[in-house]
Amino acid sequence: MLVDVHCHLNFKDYDKDRDEVVKRAEKLNMTIIDSGTNLKDNKKSLELSKKYKIIKSSLGLYPLHAIKLNEKELENEINFIKENKDNIISIGEIGLDKSEEDCDFEKQKEVFQRILSLAEKINKPVVIHSRKAEKECIDILETFKIKNIDMHCFGGNFKLVKRIQDNGWFFSIPTNIVRLLHFQSIVEQTPTSQLLTETDSPYLSPYKDKRNEPSFVVETIKKISEIKKLDEEETKKLIYMNFQKIFLKK
Repeated sequence: MLVDVHCHLNFKDYDKDRDEVVKRAEKLNMTIIDSGTNLKDNKKSLELSKKYKIIKSSLGLYPLHAIKLNEKELENEINFIKENKDNIISIGEIGLDKSEEDCDFEKQKEVFQRILSLAEKINKPVVIHSRKAEKECIDILETFKIKNIDMHCFGGNFKLVKRIQDNGWFFSIPTNIVRLLHFQSIVEQTPTSQLLTETDSPYLSPYKDKRNEPSFVVETIKKISEIKKLDEEETKKLIYMNFQKIFLKK
């Protein structure tokens, strides 16, 4: 059983061939977690989870989108997640992002904490986006009692990697691990029991100039197996056990 714990099949990039993309994943006996980033995409993600058996929905609020919303719009987005708590497998992606100059970081932190409070209240795992704000994300997460945390596509330094390991959280490793030493080093230094696989489709493809898709997660499995000196089937089983531990545990 293969797992892609973070992708965006709800994006318009797949409007022309979504069925074919899902069929390729079905042939690999995959489970896919489709992540929303705003109200429109969250609604689409829920639709996909109802249409395709292999897709589970994770509703989120992208930090750079959140800062553009007024209070009423923010409440609508957060309430939508709350109202659909029984239809989702997790909350995400959520987090912090300092990649843009005009990023209203204080508002980002306030929204992040509000959604984490909801996750804590309804007992859902969270998928965390932390671009150029890795330390701040960890600092805030450590103030909550949420145990099931996936650090998606984590780009922070190895002191922060160690903090995440010590907290017992997870890293979902993207498919571009095939060419990025940073992700290879995270895998090398992290116990297999804290690793997950993701694609972040349509981004971070392992193949140059090719749109990413969930079936490409096989490349992450190959690279993790190579680094950990494991048989690929064994790696698949271990990753699936981790998926069950974080996303299916009641």
